[in-house]
Amino acid sequence: MFAPVISGVDGSAESLAAAEWAAREAVRRERPLRLVHAWNGHPRKAEGEPANASQRHLARRALRQAEARVRGACRGVGLDDKQVEGPATAALLHAAEQADLLVLGSRGLSGFTGFLVGSVALGVVAKATRPVVLVRAGEEAEDEHLPAEDGSASTRTGYRDVVLGIDLSDARDEVIEFAFEAARLRGARLRVVHAWQPPSALGLGPGDIALVSAPRRAEEWQGFLSAVLQLWRDKYADVDVLESVVADKASTALLRAASGASLLVIGHRLADRPVGPRTGPVAHAAIHHAGCPVAVVPHE
Repeated sequence: MFAPVISGVDGSAESLAAAEWAAREAVRRERPLRLVHAWNGHPRKAEGEPANASQRHLARRALRQAEARVRGACRGVGLDDKQVEGPATAALLHAAEQADLLVLGSRGLSGFTGFLVGSVALGVVAKATRPVVLVRAGEEAEDEHLPAEDGSASTRTGYRDVVLGIDLSDARDEVIEFAFEAARLRGARLRVVHAWQPPSALGLGPGDIALVSAPRRAEEWQGFLSAVLQLWRDKYADVDVLESVVADKASTALLRAASGASLLVIGHRLADRPVGPRTGPVAHAAIHHAGCPVAVVPHE
């Protein structure tokens, strides 16, 4: 049995958009879809005591609403659902261990102001050992596709670019492979972006700045990026790849590249954090401000 694509649902607009996106992704991956609703038990409830009628009713309503949304969008997807007892973050992290991919909604404002990531989604992203995709409210199937010739939205056109943000000082195979596979499944172009910044004069010795000019430094990064990607280009020969080396802050470069993309893929280093859910600065910027779905791929 193939591991399912799992979507966390709670009846909110963003979770419904996430469920529909997850259904489309499950079809692309030829995987079943599982809808999961996590509810928090009463702190005084004895272990093993069943949920009360109100909890069961709300959970069932959220799942049925999401199921109707999914059936209306992807009739052929294999679908089941499950209720799990929270806390929600822990329950979703446990569910993710059996998932090919976990999809969650993010409370949306707009593509211009970014979206507010709830504490549950942020906690899951920080600790999940499987890839997590965050989907904003209002995301539609047409948003993944290029506009039609007349400029109107369409699902009959090709997919927009998949964008991979890569740190060449810590390039990880699992992150790169996820992005190539996402592009392959969509028949989309993969745009790989590495951002670099000139070294500070405070960190260099006398004459170091003059040793390598900015254009030469950019050429070196470009050559390094091409070398890192060559194995994956060979493995995914049918994927069109555009390599971009940008002299800018990584977060700024990625958000610019993700504008108009179908998916942004970034890596996240797993670490033991003593206080609260944490992500690195680039992941933090991407999951709060990108206007497209964001796939966060964990690595050690």
